[in-house]
Amino acid sequence: MPRAETKANETISVKDFYQSYQAELGLELVTGQSGLAKVIRDTSINRPALALVGYFRYFANKRIQLFGAGEMAFLRDMPAEKQISVLRDIFAKHVPCVIISRNLAPTKPLRDEAEAHGVPLLRTPLSTKEFLTQATILLESRFAPTTTCHGTLLDVKGIGVIIRGRSGVGKSECALALIERGHSLVADDLVYARLESENEVIGSAAELGRGYMECRGLGIINVADMFGIRSVRMDKRIDLVITFEEWRPGMPEERTGLERNYYEILGAKIPHIEIPVKPGRDMARLTEAAAMVQALRNMGHDSAQEFNDQLIAHMENMGGTSAGTPK
Repeated sequence: MPRAETKANETISVKDFYQSYQAELGLELVTGQSGLAKVIRDTSINRPALALVGYFRYFANKRIQLFGAGEMAFLRDMPAEKQISVLRDIFAKHVPCVIISRNLAPTKPLRDEAEAHGVPLLRTPLSTKEFLTQATILLESRFAPTTTCHGTLLDVKGIGVIIRGRSGVGKSECALALIERGHSLVADDLVYARLESENEVIGSAAELGRGYMECRGLGIINVADMFGIRSVRMDKRIDLVITFEEWRPGMPEERTGLERNYYEILGAKIPHIEIPVKPGRDMARLTEAAAMVQALRNMGHDSAQEFNDQLIAHMENMGGTSAGTPK
């Protein structure tokens, strides 16, 4: 099955940032509406303390500029002429926007220069520390590499499971049976994946298709309407990938569970197992069992390895007993 192209957002416009996170960060646009098309090119946020004293070496002009209580107090202690001079130097560096924490009132020179240079000036009721933490998380998520995977993503007993396989192999039927048993649907057919950290991939659905499933012979069904709102999740970390393969005589089948295979998504290696599909097999129950096995492995319990170790120890003991038995 072909892999989708990986994409990474390298910029976000100030307008997009403002509209997307206005409610979450309590953002208010004070002035500088003409500059909302400016772009943010870095996930970090800069506090321009040194810039306020005229030191611009290593000035991070691609970042959001955050004025906290300290910066605002220092600015107010300056004469108006000095404020204008310093702010003009800062805005000449083409900063994307300025945000003031704690809903502090901007000085008149700050308002005037932001408007004159077309730099959006915003306020937030959050403290400087709170804004830094929340905005950085939001930006890192927005800038994270993304891709798409064909399959159905479910939350099975807390384990994010992607079920994949050829069209018509029974993915939707299995997913429907799992939802009926109390598990949750995240995405059907197409999973949008983003890399949150080095080994953590988060899967979600397209907003338009969230909560809907396609079942052959039935058509499109609304999962939340049929099974309740708890049957749908917004997103879920992907912990396991299961590929359904149509059974054929002589095909290799894993019997011990000792072999480890992985499915790579955005460079992260996700545990991967293949389950043969043939008449009479309860694929939903097997998927549920696979999720529980993965949950145990995540907690450091590996049944297959434990059994193998016990078997080897027993064989060694039997060998030692035989060697010590007199003829």
